[in-house]
Amino acid sequence: METQPKVIFFDAVGTLFGVKNGVGAAYAKIADRHGVITDPDRLEQGFRRAFKQKPAPAFPGIEAALIPKAEFLWWEAIAQETFTSVGVMEQFEDFRVFFTDLYQYFATAEPWFVFPETLTSVQAWHAQGIELGLISNFDSRLLSVLEALDLAQYFQSVTISSLTGAAKPDPKIFQAALAKHGYQPAEALHIGDSRLEDYEAAKRLGMQAQLIERDQPFPYSRQP
Repeated sequence: METQPKVIFFDAVGTLFGVKNGVGAAYAKIADRHGVITDPDRLEQGFRRAFKQKPAPAFPGIEAALIPKAEFLWWEAIAQETFTSVGVMEQFEDFRVFFTDLYQYFATAEPWFVFPETLTSVQAWHAQGIELGLISNFDSRLLSVLEALDLAQYFQSVTISSLTGAAKPDPKIFQAALAKHGYQPAEALHIGDSRLEDYEAAKRLGMQAQLIERDQPFPYSRQP
């Protein structure tokens, strides 16, 4: 029988919050600011292909001071491939200027929405005094996003692949998160929307796990 967890970890994007109207709409919105008109649906398709083909952002062996640049370049490459796939790269006067704007946009609250059912659960567990943490294959912008969405107050730890040097489903990122709380895997529950990266990875390590299955699953995780 599974015991009451002493710490509950959550995935971030697709579990706690998602992108309003999809990434394609956000890309099209910021491109329009820079004089490039594109089709959000085609950008969405291009982004999904580019994202799923690229390994998760984890930069083992890179010194901490260089990680922000590595994160920026990782996402810039995806954006370049996305806009190349719809044939508009030559329309940008300066793609780096555009992408810097886009990158900063995703560090704000504007492109995101919080899933209400998940927020209700987080608030309830937090009120009970259960320790909460995040385990995410995102980048250091997650910290500012959590603040902007008024979620940071609920979490005692945030473990991010780009800062840890390992990405889900690698057990190292889960072990790094557990170490921050001082608990064994069996004392922890992990909740996420990816069967491969969240549910199966946590179970293999001996953690309790719960899979979030939405009517419209988040389309960007690297699951079969």
